[in-house]
Amino acid sequence: MSGSVIKARVVWALVWLAGGLPMRWQRGLGGALGRLVGLLGLREARVARRNLELCFPQMELAQRQALWRQNLVETGRTLTETLRLWTRPSTRHLGLVREVVGGELLDAALASGNGTLIAAPHLGNWELLNQWLASRSPLAIVYRPPRADWADALIRRARGQPGVTQVRAEASGVRTLFRILKEGGMVGILPDQQPKRGDGEFAPFFGIPALTMTLLPRLAQRTGATVLMAFAERLPDADGFRIRILPASAALSDADPAIATAALNAAVESCIALVPAQYQWSYKRFTIRPENAEPIRYD
Repeated sequence: MSGSVIKARVVWALVWLAGGLPMRWQRGLGGALGRLVGLLGLREARVARRNLELCFPQMELAQRQALWRQNLVETGRTLTETLRLWTRPSTRHLGLVREVVGGELLDAALASGNGTLIAAPHLGNWELLNQWLASRSPLAIVYRPPRADWADALIRRARGQPGVTQVRAEASGVRTLFRILKEGGMVGILPDQQPKRGDGEFAPFFGIPALTMTLLPRLAQRTGATVLMAFAERLPDADGFRIRILPASAALSDADPAIATAALNAAVESCIALVPAQYQWSYKRFTIRPENAEPIRYD
């Protein structure tokens, strides 16, 4: 047995134990963890603060500070909730969905037989969203494999829920996505990850040029699939979530990458505007800059 396999099994055992806590305990623990990250000034807290400064420069300082503190709490909750979602059968989690807004859009897209492309930002709890979508129809999700073999094995095991197919973000995986959509299937992509230079287009994100994936627009344009925005919003003072399904602009399927990526980022912004505290602001979104542009520093 390789060292990577042993490490993956040990980490899985620890995750499994933590995932057995009651949901309210997990949310409380996650909130406390987020506050501690802020008090200690750890990397995630610094990155979140910087992103909020960049994206909301006109917001009053006190308001932005309050948003930052709440975001750290919500980020911690996403982490601890995910321990449960990864280690227990997905059928146990569907009851956490208290409300679905825009479900008729998903029903119509699936019934059309033209393929359904779900753009799911890092907003709320995207792991629960995956499981809910897979309960409606088989779902292929795109993921970027981590560098460590043990971490890749852990993620594939954690997300290996019924109805979910995991597709690596590489050339052979892209061909698989085209095939699934052309056959009328459903594909889920996180649209707000920064791609490698050369694999995307710079487009405004909160007014800042951000390297944005062209994969999702290309899939939409070449297959004619229906594009929907979706996220699982955490409800306050409860164990539940609200699934939100929103239509995407037709411009997202435009043949011009500049138009399509601008529409994609605008759609992500519209989702964030509904629950800004639940977005993953701790992600370094602006590290790759246009040629000759001033670098954006996070430290």
